[in-house]
Amino acid sequence: MELDSREVGAITIVRCKGRLVHGDDADSLRSTVKKLIHHDACVLLNFAGVSHFDSSGIGTLFGLHTSAVNARGKLVITGASQRLLDVLHRTRLDTVLHVYDSEEAAIKSLLSSRRA
Repeated sequence: MELDSREVGAITIVRCKGRLVHGDDADSLRSTVKKLIHHDACVLLNFAGVSHFDSSGIGTLFGLHTSAVNARGKLVITGASQRLLDVLHRTRLDTVLHVYDSEEAAIKSLLSSRRA
């Protein structure tokens, strides 16, 4: 999995490209995001370039969400494929993970929650 990150204010955007599957791909995302998650951090994962995922990838997302919550940070997702949205809905993870239609919507939400 290729990962490219950039800062927008206090938000780190990580653009993901490739496959989010068991092994090096999920490990790469996990280690990169865990380095970014610290007290009150906001991390936005853009999955527009993710072509495939498996159950390990879903588990990685949930684990990263838990790490962010424990650090009083936020982890949000954008660019999710319809297949990923369907899986999140079927597993009810869409009630836990925050998924946005666009980077702009996610950034706006994260910035407004930081002000509150």
